Amino acid sequence: MSAPRLLTGGPFPARANSLNMFRLILAVLVLFAHAWFTAGEGGGPSIQGESLGGWAVAGFFVVSGFLITTSRFTNTAGDFLVHRIARIFPAFIVCLIVMALVFAPIAALVERGTLAGFFSTPTTPLNFIWANSGLKMVHYDIAGTLSTVPYPNAWNGSLWTLYYEFLCYLTIWLLGSLAVVRRSPVIVTAVFALSVVAYANIDLARRLGLNEDFALLMRLLPFFMGGSIVYYVIRRFGVSATVGIASLVIMVVLIALIPRWGGQLSAPFMAYGLLYLSTVIPQPKFIAKNDISYGFYIYAWPMQQLLMLPALAQYGMAVYIGATVVLTAIFAAASWFLVERPVMRIARGRRPVKPAPVGVAA
Repeated sequence: MSAPRLLTGGPFPARANSLNMFRLILAVLVLFAHAWFTAGEGGGPSIQGESLGGWAVAGFFVVSGFLITTSRFTNTAGDFLVHRIARIFPAFIVCLIVMALVFAPIAALVERGTLAGFFSTPTTPLNFIWANSGLKMVHYDIAGTLSTVPYPNAWNGSLWTLYYEFLCYLTIWLLGSLAVVRRSPVIVTAVFALSVVAYANIDLARRLGLNEDFALLMRLLPFFMGGSIVYYVIRRFGVSATVGIASLVIMVVLIALIPRWGGQLSAPFMAYGLLYLSTVIPQPKFIAKNDISYGFYIYAWPMQQLLMLPALAQYGMAVYIGATVVLTAIFAAASWFLVERPVMRIARGRRPVKPAPVGVAA
């Protein structure tokens, strides 16, 4: 028995969508949300106790769940893993190096007027790079710098999500090895449901001895798996305007009515709604060809911290946010053209680079 025509549509357009633009908008929202923290102006706007940055990261994860699942089922297990490592690690490592050996020395000169002791003061720059290179952020401080800014001793408050995004990658990589998962959404849906239940009862999990790593993964995994579920829906029924609009309405209702974990429960609807919007809202040609959202996400926070050294926020939040957007975009473009795109071309055997998902925030 076929689904009603209003609930079905054409296949998701792999090329003619505006996901690059949507992810860049989400990255800008993260910057906007973090500006209140880095400027010492409190937590900024929030919805159901979650900052706009947190909701933007949820958007990253639901979109990533859909795209990563698509990638898993259209590549071999080996190629999938190589592509994911190539997409996330090189730009991340370069960002660590830039923070430790470019940004932090600038901060040291501004704050102390000297680089004396810079390479020997814990956390030393080289140890910052080494200790964090596995994607899990162990240290946020570098050689005692950023001691004078409103949010001190933290060079990048965004990178922590990438470790959990990669764990989500590994989850779908493992699940994709099962033939039943390729045929049916049952197991993926079960993982989604279990992760929502786990996050809804996260206080109980903590009392049972599970640590903060578990709590953070359960906070983000439902969004990723929600996007994964939508892969099956769109593969079978296509993208429907009716379902897209209804999904956005259901998402809003669940978030409004269920405090704390309503967002996690709404993840499949969030994913479908965003994917639908990406098929009807166009994006600039430059953004379509160049995905700078990942670079924007990883460089936004350190740029905000650098600009707080001259206390740019004293000229108003609009000036502070505007300046950080412009400078972050420059570093994001450099990351794309000099690191991300070349590495992806190598990983794909010099075939054209397809738009690839990122962690915002994945």
